[in-house]
Amino acid sequence: MNRSNEIPAEVFHPGELAVQQQAGVRAEAARLSSMLRPPDLRGGAAGFLAERTLAAITARDDFGRLWISPLTGPPGVLDVIAASTLRVRTAPAAADPLHSLPPGQPVGLLAIDFATRRRLRVNGTLTTADEDGLTLQVDQAYGNCPQYIQRRHLQPGPAVAGDGDGAPVRYATSLASDQARLIRAADTFFLGTTHPERGNDASHRGGPPGFVRVEDDSLWWPDYPGNNMFNSLGNLAVDSAAALVFADFATGHAVHLSGTAVLEWSPDGSDDDEGGTGRRVRFHISSVVDGSGAPRHAPHPVRRPPHRKD
Repeated sequence: MNRSNEIPAEVFHPGELAVQQQAGVRAEAARLSSMLRPPDLRGGAAGFLAERTLAAITARDDFGRLWISPLTGPPGVLDVIAASTLRVRTAPAAADPLHSLPPGQPVGLLAIDFATRRRLRVNGTLTTADEDGLTLQVDQAYGNCPQYIQRRHLQPGPAVAGDGDGAPVRYATSLASDQARLIRAADTFFLGTTHPERGNDASHRGGPPGFVRVEDDSLWWPDYPGNNMFNSLGNLAVDSAAALVFADFATGHAVHLSGTAVLEWSPDGSDDDEGGTGRRVRFHISSVVDGSGAPRHAPHPVRRPPHRKD
């Protein structure tokens, strides 16, 4: 049997274990390893998913580039049809880099409720993608803590992938000034990462407005304390491919970025170490797409959780 502070090799991959080890949280991560057991989406997970109007999906386009994109629709757009099968009754919009995303690939999906600060990660395989939506065969499903989720109320986006029909996907290799302003003002973004064997993953990052810095062809943000499993950072330790999407919740506009990212360790107490963790992530931009399809604010104020060093 494994001791309480030992992690079975099949639960966390070597990248996750390496980051946990350097951060000194192997024992804390081990206590959460039961969350990664094979999922049963029925019950509480099905109820949570059925009420959601926003998710983010990580996948690759026809050229093999990694992207993360918003999926929006009315309650019921995320439908559990079996213990390990999720039907998504929408798809990325026509001007989205993941429009017509190819099936048969690993995907990561994050369902989030900003109003209650709850989120559920769902990882698996995209088995079908058609005009009616997407079907996922799920390998993992687990919740994350509510830290750094800005409490806001959002109006659902379109229930079908019709937003921007006919508009081509326009790629760039650097940020325009308005895109940089949106990113500098953001308090929220979604992060997509990948692992050659475990597949793709979608996660959320939040902080005070301005926590993401823009520097020429790169961005960086401090890594705040979390659940200590380091799924995203562990993936980056093995495969540097990464994707980001920033949303303007006032307009439904989205800025998609595809590129590479690296975890940087800095001395505790340095100016970069806002989370008190000694970690930050630097992202290098390869491709930029202006998109839409993000949900919009309902007429309620944004309530920000505290952001302080632990």
